[in-house]
Amino acid sequence: MAFKPQASGPLKGAALFKNDSNRPEVADGLAGALIASSDVPLLLLDGDQKVLAASRSFCAVYGGDPATVAGCDLAKLGAGEWAIPQLRALLRATASGNAAIDGYEMELAQPDGEPRKLMLTARRLDYGNDNSVHLTLSIADVTATRLALKAKDDLIREKAVLLQELQHRVANSLQIVASVLLLSARRVQSEETRVHLRDAHQRVMSVAAVQRQLAVTTMGDVKLANYMRDLCDSLGASMIRDHKLISIVVTVDESTTTADVSVSLGLIVTELVINALKHAFPSHRRGIINVSFETTGDSWVLAVGDNGVGVPTGEDAPKPGLGTSIIEAPANQLRAKVEMADLNPGTRVSIVHA
Repeated sequence: MAFKPQASGPLKGAALFKNDSNRPEVADGLAGALIASSDVPLLLLDGDQKVLAASRSFCAVYGGDPATVAGCDLAKLGAGEWAIPQLRALLRATASGNAAIDGYEMELAQPDGEPRKLMLTARRLDYGNDNSVHLTLSIADVTATRLALKAKDDLIREKAVLLQELQHRVANSLQIVASVLLLSARRVQSEETRVHLRDAHQRVMSVAAVQRQLAVTTMGDVKLANYMRDLCDSLGASMIRDHKLISIVVTVDESTTTADVSVSLGLIVTELVINALKHAFPSHRRGIINVSFETTGDSWVLAVGDNGVGVPTGEDAPKPGLGTSIIEAPANQLRAKVEMADLNPGTRVSIVHA
């Protein structure tokens, strides 16, 4: 909206500045009234970056009197802290119509304190048919906001460090528990008890592997490829006597997931790998256990297969036990179904989330 200043008396508190005959008397009209009454720090500048009018709020925040600020060069306001080369260049570009300052953040030095963070917005005015150049420059002090954001970022970083330390301590504690279980398994006389203690050891180690992955990540998510490899390496190191006969191959894509999901997947893999190592390769049979995880969109498939003797059928078929419950319970939590396939030779168990 274009307008011309109206002939009226000077406004109380408004900046008065009469220019040469080619320029309007700004403070005598509506423009001076608007600038003077603004609730935000606001300046009206000419093309040479001289102050034509200043709001009372600007003078209250940055010092000076509206009547004396008018006519001063922007660079000479205060103690000269506004003499910023980049600001002057941006204002010249705005005056020429080649650019506009929109949300430009700068640091304003303070003679007796910490520098302020300011957000500046400048616009060239269409002042009717007058050929002179006029700019409005509004200033928002965002120092408190930036300090609050910095405090928030510092708190988030501190929380992340503490969380990583907690994950590291939990992983160490789980490894201690696993070591105690393994030591107890070596001392007991009952073979059945020994087997149960070793299985418990492996299950604890699967959770500890998740904690180790969480201890080295900053995002709170677990990279499944690293986790599955570490888990299977641990299972192979503690349960495979001859690595020339049996090996575990891990093929996992670049998927990441939460700690809770990782624990569930780890428990399933642990149980299936333990089961394969116990039953798939009797009498020093050679074989390979394949662990894979593949994601397609929102669907994924976790599979553990082997080329062993397969699952007995008929009267020799195994009865559902603790291992079956350990597989089905986390699978249900993940809203996935358990599928078993005869590979002839061998068996593959898949956990499918569609």
